Amino acid sequence: MTAGENSLQSNKSIPDLAPLEAVLFDVDGTLCDSDPIHHQAFQEMLLEIGFNNGVPIDEEFFIKNIAGRHNDDIAATLFPDDLPMGEKFCEDKEAMFRRLASDKLPPINGLYKLTKWIEDHGLKKAAVTNAPRPNAELMISKLGLKDFFDVVIVGSECEHAKPYPDPYLKALELLKVSKDHTFICEDSASGIRAGVAAGMPVVGLTTRNPENVLMEANPTMLVKDYEDPKLWSALEELDKKGDSLKTAA
Repeated sequence: MTAGENSLQSNKSIPDLAPLEAVLFDVDGTLCDSDPIHHQAFQEMLLEIGFNNGVPIDEEFFIKNIAGRHNDDIAATLFPDDLPMGEKFCEDKEAMFRRLASDKLPPINGLYKLTKWIEDHGLKKAAVTNAPRPNAELMISKLGLKDFFDVVIVGSECEHAKPYPDPYLKALELLKVSKDHTFICEDSASGIRAGVAAGMPVVGLTTRNPENVLMEANPTMLVKDYEDPKLWSALEELDKKGDSLKTAA
């Protein structure tokens, strides 16, 4: 099945997924508001080497060239003429991120309300990220979600990272759930495209990325955070549909 064919199926609404089996989460910007920390680390380290003629990268540059992307792609964008240098730079930047993130890592508003709903419904759950595994595990641990996730999927451990669907398809395989009964939470265009290509509805969070950029990736809905009434209205409809299916059975 091609990504194009999958994207047609991903236009399902959340209630269409009943009975729901699983929820998949990105990590950076989806579980926690970590992009400002990434931006700070890139900005400081790029300044040190005189990148962009010593002009600090702004948020627009960060969103366009860095946010949500795998380090291999970031390295190719920032250092097209010296990939080994780019890869080493990104490794050093991740170490700096972990130092900075250990002090402050705010959860997305309403996160624990949604994780409780998921646990109360007995659903399976996975974290699916382009971040290096040490970063992902640090963030998940800092948020108190180490025991929440059944599995953590890392893009670099798949054949292709996001925006390819491979990480999300791997999550479905490991959780033994169907794409027809699973939805995804994402905050970047790259991640939304990956979820759509994997054939699942994606709830897009407008944590830091502009709405128009996210909408181009074809999410099922955009929400401000996990307190957004649009999300809870959809989950309420999902519950009603699930109850009616049980009654019919």
